[in-house]
Amino acid sequence: MSEIMDRRALKKARTRDRVRTVAQRMFAEGDFDSVTIADIAREADVAVQTVFNHFTTKEELFFDGRTPWVAGPADAVRDRMPSMPPLTALREYLVGTVRDLVSSLGQPDRRCYVGTLEASDALRAHERELVHETELRLRSALVDAWSADASPAAPADPETAATLVAASWLSTARTLVVTQRTAMMDDADPAVLADRVLDMADRLFRHFEAGVAVVHGRGQGSTYGDTGWPPVAMRRAG
Repeated sequence: MSEIMDRRALKKARTRDRVRTVAQRMFAEGDFDSVTIADIAREADVAVQTVFNHFTTKEELFFDGRTPWVAGPADAVRDRMPSMPPLTALREYLVGTVRDLVSSLGQPDRRCYVGTLEASDALRAHERELVHETELRLRSALVDAWSADASPAAPADPETAATLVAASWLSTARTLVVTQRTAMMDDADPAVLADRVLDMADRLFRHFEAGVAVVHGRGQGSTYGDTGWPPVAMRRAG
């Protein structure tokens, strides 16, 4: 019985992989919005229902296997070394991911992927849904990490701090990547773009990391440190 189940699982996985491969090739060769599920099923030599058994929508087919960044931020927090603060692990992950995504824009297949994505309102809308899912996962991971941390560096209100960090940090990372897509479409040098965005991302997230301890930390008192926030005028006014 176990062998039969293994064979069925393997056959199912192969069918799913074939449907995805065919669909993503068709999306790359033509217009995403004009390719139908029936077209994909015919090309993959499967029934239309078989496609739907594996993928709910065309958008899911397009992004399948291409979005490790959905689980990545939360995994970086959950799987960090015990001695590493959650935000340090998150910062290192986001900086590296921003750099990798921007530098990959020099690859033909990646440029094709971005071109197809940017040309479809439906794909861009689905991408925003994936970003929201990423945000929810990260928020949950940060709440868990901070709720178990009684040190002064941990936020006094993990729920609020996690919500703000997930929203603002991921929005920043997305902005850094998306703005480079436009530059890449104008034939900018991907290596130059990657170096520039790497430096910017590193400086931004280090600033954010320090700021969280200032704004949300349990024992921060009135000490602002060297984060640059709030501005001097506001400190004097307070």
